[in-house]
Amino acid sequence: MHHHHGRLRTFGLLAFLFALVLLVGAIISAATQTPEMIFVFGFIGVISVAISYWNSDKIALRAMKAYPVSREQAPQLYAMVEELAHRAGQPVPRIYISPTPTPNAFATGRNPNNGVVCFTEGILHLLSERELRAVTGHELMHIYNRDILISSVAAAVAGFLTTIAQFFFLFGGRGGRQQNPLMLVGALVAVILMPLAAGLIRSAISRTREYDADADGAELSGDPLALASALEKLHHGVSRRPLPEDPKHDAHAHMMIANPFGPRAKQMFSTHPPMEDRIARLEALAGRR
Repeated sequence: MHHHHGRLRTFGLLAFLFALVLLVGAIISAATQTPEMIFVFGFIGVISVAISYWNSDKIALRAMKAYPVSREQAPQLYAMVEELAHRAGQPVPRIYISPTPTPNAFATGRNPNNGVVCFTEGILHLLSERELRAVTGHELMHIYNRDILISSVAAAVAGFLTTIAQFFFLFGGRGGRQQNPLMLVGALVAVILMPLAAGLIRSAISRTREYDADADGAELSGDPLALASALEKLHHGVSRRPLPEDPKHDAHAHMMIANPFGPRAKQMFSTHPPMEDRIARLEALAGRR
C-alpha cells in the first residue's frame, strides 16, 4: 500500500495532543504545588484511551442498531469483502448491516483480527456493485491501517483535554485575593483554547486518515473512479437523508465514509475532508494509472 506523508502528520498531531495534556498537567502541578497531579491526569488519560479503544466497535454498532449478517443472508456482500481481504493478505472482517436509510458505511474493531465493516441499508440500495466494492476497499483499509486505534486515541485525548478545561473552569476561579496568578492564566488558556485546539486537531487527524483510506482503498479495489462515483452519490444521498443529530451518533460520526449529518455539519470541526476534494484526488489518481 501507499507510504503516506499523511501518516507522519497524523502521529505529529497525536504527539501535539499529548504535549498539550502534559503542558496543562505541568501548569496544574505548579499552580497547586502538587507534582503528583500530572501523574493523576496522565493515568486518567491512559484509562480513557484504553476504554475508548477496547469498546469502539460495541459502542458504534449499538448506536447504529446494527446486526450481524451471515454468508447465507448476504452472499454477494461476503464474496466482495472476502475477495478484497484476500487481495490485501489480511483477515476477513465481520459484516454488519444497520437498518437506517442514510447511505453510509464504517469500519471498526480494535485490530485487523477483530475488524467489522458495517453498511447501512441506505448505501446497499443506493450504490452499484462496482461502487460498493470500492467503498468496501476504503473501509477495509481503515481496519488494516489501524485507523480505529488512531481515531480512538485522538477522540479520548481530545475529550480528556476538554475535561481539563472544565477542571480549570471549576477550580481556576477560586481563591479570592490569595488566588495564584498562574492558576488564573491556566484557567483562561484552558477554558478558551483547550477545547478548540482539541477539536481542530482531532478533525485534522480524521481528515488525514480519510484521504489515506481513499488512496489505499482505490489501490486495493483497483478502481479509483468507482470510489469517486460512490462518494458523489453518497454526498447527495446523505444531504437528502442525513442521520438525525444525536449525541450517540456524534461519537462515531468520524468513522463513516461520508459525513452522516450532511451540509449541516460544522465545517471548522468537520471530521471529513470536502467531498469535492476527495473526488478530485481520486480522479487524478485514476489519470496516473
